[in-house]
Amino acid sequence: MRSFKAGNAKVEVYPDAVSMGNAAASAVAEAIKEIETHHETINVIFATGASQLDMLYALTKMKDLPWNKVRGFHMDEYIGLPIQHPASFRRYLRENLTDNVPLQEFNEVDGTTSDADEFSLKYAAKLRAAKPQLCLMGIGENGHLAFNDPGVADFNDPADVKVVRLDRMCREQQAAEGWFANVAEVPERAITITIPALLRVPRLIVSVPGSRKAHIVRRSLTEAISTECPATILRTHPDATIYLDDASAAELHDVFAMS
Repeated sequence: MRSFKAGNAKVEVYPDAVSMGNAAASAVAEAIKEIETHHETINVIFATGASQLDMLYALTKMKDLPWNKVRGFHMDEYIGLPIQHPASFRRYLRENLTDNVPLQEFNEVDGTTSDADEFSLKYAAKLRAAKPQLCLMGIGENGHLAFNDPGVADFNDPADVKVVRLDRMCREQQAAEGWFANVAEVPERAITITIPALLRVPRLIVSVPGSRKAHIVRRSLTEAISTECPATILRTHPDATIYLDDASAAELHDVFAMS
């Protein structure tokens, strides 16, 4: 493992996605145990997507974690996509998390609701009341955090959860990762937790494997902080660790001295 800092963020680089996922899962496990010493309920926001698979696989295999004290929250979901669809994030989290460990509770984002704006308000109230202590997330190829693409990201967003329109690059990523047959099938709108709500969480564990993420990783860690690349804001968080593999760190060697 090699490591360095980018702003406040800690960055760790592993040889491959599996070792990176194992390391991120170990950090999640330690964080959950630490939170348990101070709180009766452990409130965690979970992301989805290819970036989280190795971490979730390793995490759900770990023994002696207090899952019965964990209340999970769901970061984002497409609007109008049925749960039976392979790309449904609710389906993903059931298959990769809630079917495998006995969480106390899991709060899904229902993108098939008849009123997405009303759902967003109610979900935001539930999220704010819970005050999550841990957030597991990734970075999109356009630099998005959750579904806060550059065109809709707001570092001072007054909402905690909102309806957004997905940009072309975001939708292309979803198709390229195999969740949809083509870009035309990717929904154009989604419900997402906003950036201020994510940044309020005291501990962030960010998993970003793969060569497709190399360029946006460089941008996220070197560009001026702005919504043109929303992930740049991670460098301001007091306790964020970004986990990379050699492929996603490939464009960083001329910028950071890795110990």
